Amino acid sequence: MNRKRKREIYVGNVKIGGDAPVVVQSMCNTDTRDVEATVAQIARLEAAGCKLARVAVVDKTAAHAIGKIAERVSLPIVADIHFDSRLAVEAAAAGASKIRINPGNIGDDEKVRDVVRACRAKNIPIRIGVNGGSLEREILDKYGVTARGMVESAKGHVEILRKFDFEDICISVKASTVSLTVDAYRMLSDELDYPLHLGVTEAGTVRIGKLKSAIGIGSLLLDGIGDTIRVSLTDDPVREVETAYDILHALGMSENTPQLVSCPTCGRCMIDLIPIAKEVENRLAEIKKPIKVAVMGCVVNGPGEAKEADIGIAGGKDVGILFKKGDIVKKVPMNMIVDELMKLAEEI
Repeated sequence: MNRKRKREIYVGNVKIGGDAPVVVQSMCNTDTRDVEATVAQIARLEAAGCKLARVAVVDKTAAHAIGKIAERVSLPIVADIHFDSRLAVEAAAAGASKIRINPGNIGDDEKVRDVVRACRAKNIPIRIGVNGGSLEREILDKYGVTARGMVESAKGHVEILRKFDFEDICISVKASTVSLTVDAYRMLSDELDYPLHLGVTEAGTVRIGKLKSAIGIGSLLLDGIGDTIRVSLTDDPVREVETAYDILHALGMSENTPQLVSCPTCGRCMIDLIPIAKEVENRLAEIKKPIKVAVMGCVVNGPGEAKEADIGIAGGKDVGILFKKGDIVKKVPMNMIVDELMKLAEEI
């Protein structure tokens, strides 16, 4: 799939837009003022593959805590601010690498100018974050909660920043409804060339939230839309990062990551395939290669149906076969089949 090229921005040392790969981010659910807890959670997010960590800035103490947090973590910190321009200025000075604030919601031109000045001085971009559930009254009166309304809201915030010659911008237009989210991003992508941060907001708990996020974010990425993503789940933020990479993995957009192909089992299957497939999946997590690996239930259809896989296994009665690009390599006792598959994976 070809991604639509957008302008590029830098959040710390992380490039977003242009020819950069899709960037995965998440948001801490700790109290930012609790530096120890926030640092610990960011460390867990980084271990899961997160590239940016967003924190809530509820007051000046939280804004100042960003500096202490930034000194102890390697991920760039995004300061999430609502309405208060002073907190944006404080966060920028403290060490935030990106500010999430809507300029139309912080007051008069002087307050916007203060935020722009603070961000420009530190080369800090601003993310405009439009939410379908909190559109401005004038937008609601004219458009209602629609894709056009969300896009017009975003464009209005952009124009405020442009008035002060500030173009270091990223935009999101999220809703809790998947179809509304997708429509808004498609419209926005056609009308503006700023990098886009994707997400379905308030997607829910892991079970439904993963589905809504995969459908919404996945549809847009298939369209070539999106430069950075956050999966919003009512759960541990690490689950957000894991789900984001699962989405990229399913789309073939994750770098140096094996893809697993496994059959759903049927009456022909003569082995206990489900635990075998799960074991292969777990062990493939340790391999950093863009290979396709198949786990098939029977030797009748396995190699043929999975011939596009680089390597694979298929089960038979007390014996399995190891195959490569559809060609059988050798027969292996079933209790050794996973180990033999992993050896072949290492050799590729």
